[in-house]
Amino acid sequence: MRGKKGVRHPNPDDPPRRRANKRRGHGNFANDRPPVVGVVSRDTGAIVLEVVERTDQETLIAVVTEHADDGATVYTDEWSGYARLSAEGRGHATVNHTPGQREWARDDDGDGIREVHDNTLEGLWAALRTFLRPFRGISKHYLHQYVAVFQWAYNKVGVAGMVRTLLGLPLSTPTAS
Repeated sequence: MRGKKGVRHPNPDDPPRRRANKRRGHGNFANDRPPVVGVVSRDTGAIVLEVVERTDQETLIAVVTEHADDGATVYTDEWSGYARLSAEGRGHATVNHTPGQREWARDDDGDGIREVHDNTLEGLWAALRTFLRPFRGISKHYLHQYVAVFQWAYNKVGVAGMVRTLLGLPLSTPTAS
């Protein structure tokens, strides 16, 4: 029997699951927070997303080396899971998001363009969450299928086109003649 709003749960050893599973730290498949990892091409804008068991260094390196060409520069945050990328034949530049640094983008070569950032992927996670929100909870066993649909739609028509398709609107507005 579940407790009602404002009434304590009868068995403190078996509490109800916290809303939205807001546990801190990195999730994994076992704790009902399956991670999604991704790679975005800065040349083409194409994305590759994968639902993985965990976000350990071996998993992240495997995904990046599979989907990023040798010699490509990979831009990430400072998390240690990415530390071995340079040894795998990839260039690696990081931004430091920690509270003391609060760095979001950096211009390393002095040309006035802040090329070191991971904002593209950060924005992609926001778009994925927005895409998943109407489904109001997805089984972790089927999450990879939803992610695959998002990836397909993003690569085919982009986020705006995907939203227009889902709403039944034309992909472009007719031009006035």
